[in-house]
Amino acid sequence: MPVCLPFFRVAVCGAAILFVCNTWAQQAPQDGPRPAENTPQAEPVQQVEVKGGAYDPRRDDTASKMVVGSDEMLKYGDTTVTDVLKRLPGITVTGAAGRQGGEIRMRGLGSGYTQILLNGERAPAGFSLDSLAPELIERIEILHAASAEYSTQSIAGTINVVLKNTVKTAQREIKLGMGGGRDAFSRNGSLQWSDKDGRLSYSLSASVYRYDYDAGGLHDSPALDLAYLPDGQQNLLRLISGGGGGRSEGVNLAPRLNWNSAGGDSFTAQFFLNAGRSNSHSNYHTETLLGARPDVDNDDSRNRTRQRFGRADLGWVHKLDGGAKLELGLRGMVSNSSTGSATLGDIDGLGLALDRKVEVGATYKTLSSSGKFYSPWMPGHALSTGWDGTVSRREEERHERQRAVAGGDVPLASDDNFAAHVNLLALYAQDEWDITPRWSMYAGLRWEGIATRTSGNRFEDVGQRSSVWSPLLQTLWKLPDTKGDQLRLALTRTYKAPSTSSLVPRRSISTNNSQFEPDRQGNPQLKPELALGVDASYDHYWAEGALLSARASARRIDGYTRQGLLWQDGRWVSTPVNDGRANTRTLGLEAKFPLRAVQGATAPAIDLRASINRNWSQVAQVPGPNNRLDQQTPVSGTVGIDYKTPGGMLTTGGSLSFTGGGPVRITPQQYAYSSPRRDLDLYALWKFNPKHQLRLAVSNLLAQDYESNSAYADAHGSMIRAGVSGTAPQARATMEMKF
Repeated sequence: MPVCLPFFRVAVCGAAILFVCNTWAQQAPQDGPRPAENTPQAEPVQQVEVKGGAYDPRRDDTASKMVVGSDEMLKYGDTTVTDVLKRLPGITVTGAAGRQGGEIRMRGLGSGYTQILLNGERAPAGFSLDSLAPELIERIEILHAASAEYSTQSIAGTINVVLKNTVKTAQREIKLGMGGGRDAFSRNGSLQWSDKDGRLSYSLSASVYRYDYDAGGLHDSPALDLAYLPDGQQNLLRLISGGGGGRSEGVNLAPRLNWNSAGGDSFTAQFFLNAGRSNSHSNYHTETLLGARPDVDNDDSRNRTRQRFGRADLGWVHKLDGGAKLELGLRGMVSNSSTGSATLGDIDGLGLALDRKVEVGATYKTLSSSGKFYSPWMPGHALSTGWDGTVSRREEERHERQRAVAGGDVPLASDDNFAAHVNLLALYAQDEWDITPRWSMYAGLRWEGIATRTSGNRFEDVGQRSSVWSPLLQTLWKLPDTKGDQLRLALTRTYKAPSTSSLVPRRSISTNNSQFEPDRQGNPQLKPELALGVDASYDHYWAEGALLSARASARRIDGYTRQGLLWQDGRWVSTPVNDGRANTRTLGLEAKFPLRAVQGATAPAIDLRASINRNWSQVAQVPGPNNRLDQQTPVSGTVGIDYKTPGGMLTTGGSLSFTGGGPVRITPQQYAYSSPRRDLDLYALWKFNPKHQLRLAVSNLLAQDYESNSAYADAHGSMIRAGVSGTAPQARATMEMKF
């Protein structure tokens, strides 16, 4: 019944929308004149000029959007999407330079504030964009302000990764690449195959990758544990050294079929298959010079991950009278993953004290439908209404075995399982209104309802329902008597729903339990965070390809969620809690232009670009200073240059990205610090002939070490953990061949 009921609701709502839309479309020619055919006012000359062949969504769309095409993404020969995103204005990637697995952030905010979509939908839990080759991507859409068509779980913004889906001309291309550095080596290959046969077009994108890394021994990631009594006397000093290595490899397949009927309808079938596996190992040794020893002095771990992900998208676009059209979509997604870990811990002089093995298997299944009706219902207006409905189920089994050893903990045999049902229904309407040739407005309203129910063998069933109304308003004004000056303003209401895992009251046990390695447990009482936002920007287009832009935004977040740290039953436990209000503000500046826009047509073919973003935030329940939201990145910036030789045989360039760090106060008792991050990347592209070219790239040339500190202080004293991670430059070479 819980699964069938949402389907029934989606079907009823969808049928109602379709009935209204079809009735409206059939009556439109009788109730009023058709645009452009009978009414000259319906198609002003100015609109045709702006929306013409040189259409730029960033410049011309009323709803704020920045689009990054495949040429820009492939420029540096990147093998991961995170490497592409780190160079874009206003986007940062956390962690050490040159390392995979960093968190993608807009406005410096992570932990779910930035919405990451794959073809307009959220990817399943555990899916990483690092496993997706840039060659499979058609474009990346960056939405600074929410729109009703996508989910409004986007307090910081939305990054929508769109897989290749168009066939303009026949294409056959193979790319083979390899790269490496002091501690890593990678190989990758990709295939692009597309063609047309009458009304049928088809394409196949495929990629394979393999990545090996070796942290280089016990001194790669040194750390210190320090503790002090309230009077300032030191009572703990531990030296931690360690390292590790591993391998990850995988394959991606993305076939697509498209058929256009004689009547103008189009049918699409797009599939995406991803399979990957990884193995890693690590060994850390703790030497206690002062104070109490940890639970184990040596921690030796082996980890294994296997994941398979499949997705199918079916779509139909039906053209109606008067320029209206109806879009229907059906999507299915299945993900299966298994992880295993084996941990051995021993105490110097006493031998083995810990022997633990954990096996986790999880499946994630989703079935969703969507519909959208578009109609130019009156002169100057473009109305869209639609729905999204999703039914998903996640099942997980966890088996933990801890063998009895002399001097160690008691044996443990734990078998946990849980199932989560998440049903989502969203209805929306939006209207784009061209008030004058230079002034347009976008108004949208979206309602999202989420019902979550989790059950397990070690906790009582947990159910939660929430719904959010999101009114949205955006406007674009092209300033009169200017060639390319324009202003944007957006007012939005967005939210962040708790993840399924954060609601499950199941505890995950850490090895060396402390304030820095606590047990983890979900909170079934967690509520969504709600945000009111305002965005404003000014763009100055002063020559072909030249832009100066300033952007400012602010968000007020109610029900802010942070990780609480508790002392329960002799152990530290971390659990998410709602904790009042938070505010965040952002100011961004961007410039890009060809040198010829300044020096004229005789200047060399050099393109310049630069951006800087400053972020501020305050959490009301945490005293300052540095009480930033979610360890927000305070400042980030990029500087880049591209040069093309006469004739275009050689293109080269470089990019320097900077991400600020500094201290942050997470809670009244918890503090953290991270060092700034600098990425210097260079590339060169040689075109031997129209079918063969070689791309070379060097990344992380500065090889900057990454430092991070955590601290905890209360009435009983303070404790500090300080660590550093080494990095190294990486070089890549890719041969690109068309046939």
